[in-house]
Amino acid sequence: MTDTPTALGKQDVARGAGSVALSRMGALIDALTQPIYTWLFGIATYGLYTVLWAWVNLVSNCVDMGFTSALQRVVPQADSETRAHAALKLALIIGVLPSVVLALATSLAAAPLAELINVAPKDRPALATGIMLFAWALPLWTFVEIATSALRARRAFGPEIRLRIFWEQVVRLALALALFAAGFRTLGLLIAHLGSLFVTAGLSLRLLARYYDLRLAWRAPFDRAALADLLLSGFSVLPANISRRIFQDGPPILLNLMVPGAGGATAAGLYGIARKIASIPQIIRLTFLYVMAPLASAQAAVDRTAIQPLYAFSTRLSTVLVLPLAVALILLGDQILDLFGPGAEGAFPILVALVIGRAVETVIGAAGPVLETTGHRGLPLLNALVGLAVWTALSFVLVPDLAGTGMAIAVAAGWSVAALLAIAEVRIADGLRTFTGRMWQGLAISAATGALMWGADRATAPLGDRVEAAVVLLLFVVSTWIGLRFGLSATDREALGGIGRRLKLTR
Repeated sequence: MTDTPTALGKQDVARGAGSVALSRMGALIDALTQPIYTWLFGIATYGLYTVLWAWVNLVSNCVDMGFTSALQRVVPQADSETRAHAALKLALIIGVLPSVVLALATSLAAAPLAELINVAPKDRPALATGIMLFAWALPLWTFVEIATSALRARRAFGPEIRLRIFWEQVVRLALALALFAAGFRTLGLLIAHLGSLFVTAGLSLRLLARYYDLRLAWRAPFDRAALADLLLSGFSVLPANISRRIFQDGPPILLNLMVPGAGGATAAGLYGIARKIASIPQIIRLTFLYVMAPLASAQAAVDRTAIQPLYAFSTRLSTVLVLPLAVALILLGDQILDLFGPGAEGAFPILVALVIGRAVETVIGAAGPVLETTGHRGLPLLNALVGLAVWTALSFVLVPDLAGTGMAIAVAAGWSVAALLAIAEVRIADGLRTFTGRMWQGLAISAATGALMWGADRATAPLGDRVEAAVVLLLFVVSTWIGLRFGLSATDREALGGIGRRLKLTR
């Protein structure tokens, strides 16, 4: 039998967030390595890679049946280890096998599919081969997503650190460099990504063996109740998961389809560059999404009203962390884009729109996963549909004149509307309040320090890029500390434990 549920506190949120933040640093390293790829292979080839990887992510989110979210609910609430392992087995079988079939079909249809993608002339000869090979990223990535979600369902947030940071990103970079040196151009980046996913999938299996008994999972009998719970939980969040993935990966695909020839690949590449940079503040949001989902599910089994302090604390902490970061990224955006090579400066307005959208989404809080894991299955679907409708409508209005920038504005608006609906729903359904007095104080402090950063950036701009960047980065660090020290309550700072003491946040 599983352990009796116990009440959780802010320390659990802080510990989980710290571990997940480290594991999500892989996304930061991913963003930092992208300039290497654009310099080696060019923005147009990078755009092709962005489009194909976007398709893999979209399809993976469909075929996994929502099990990456469902496991966060089913495993913590399982009444026995046998049922928990049965749920894992069912999720892997039902989630991964369809992706294998689709990968095979895609490989066989690579030639006609290649005609649908706009690429630079130099990439056209190898495109069909690239699609045939890269199709197998689908089952590998689906397995990795389900396996790591099963680890998070055990509240094992930390073990992804080496997997996401070292193996997935460093192996990809090493393979890309080696393949480029060997003369691979169009296929080099695609094969490097595929190889890194193969290594990551193998290591994910090893991690599963640490937190689950794989022999028990293999022997676990077919459990109708576990299957029904997985399907019900998965299908309830599947539309929301798909809509989030459409927001993430749909724009470069649409831009590639709408702009003919090499321009389509370049447009997708510019959006992909901006999206990678905007993924840096998203690390903070995803950190608290991953932590709050299983913690809210576990806390609901003890006392649903006790979710409020965990939810409010996670929102306050994410707010004072994300706002200085967003301001710094926007102020240094032109210098960051210079790292991606000639032509990347066209991504700046896209970058601004996406960073603002991610910051707003993070400030609004982790209401979404709380809804998904505490039984309100229909609400995420409603929010997803409304957010998707807003994005679609604004895209038709803005994209014809503003192209990628219009797409970014539409996407950011869709994110924000869906998140705003979620905070209203948790307030009505569970009485969870997002914007408390201390939250407003944190917002005011972050606004003031952001204005200081902007003023310092304008004042130092005539002194050159290096001085400007150094001043902004220094003020970013100072602003973050000020937000943590004065935007959080004393009990909030105490919950940060050792890191709070090392940063002199507590007396």
